[in-house]
Amino acid sequence: MEVRKHIYFSGRVQGVGFRYRATYLAQSRKLTGWVKNLWDDRVEMEVQGEETSIERFLQDLQGQQFISVDNMDVAEIPCVEESKFRVVY
Repeated sequence: MEVRKHIYFSGRVQGVGFRYRATYLAQSRKLTGWVKNLWDDRVEMEVQGEETSIERFLQDLQGQQFISVDNMDVAEIPCVEESKFRVVY
């Protein structure tokens, strides 16, 4: 079943390639959504796809070199129609 997650990441998540790696990993798993840096050094993301694919995506993202996620604030939100995962500026 497809779900959509809204996530705030904190830790060492800016200046380490987080958005690039998130986009690459999400697109390779056919997930949709977006990711952006916030002014307070956190990263915000919405990701949509199969629950198990999102779980694997999040595990792989946290295992990337230089990225250190201290906390993830996750909420499930309604799905939307979109075609890709992208960086929002």
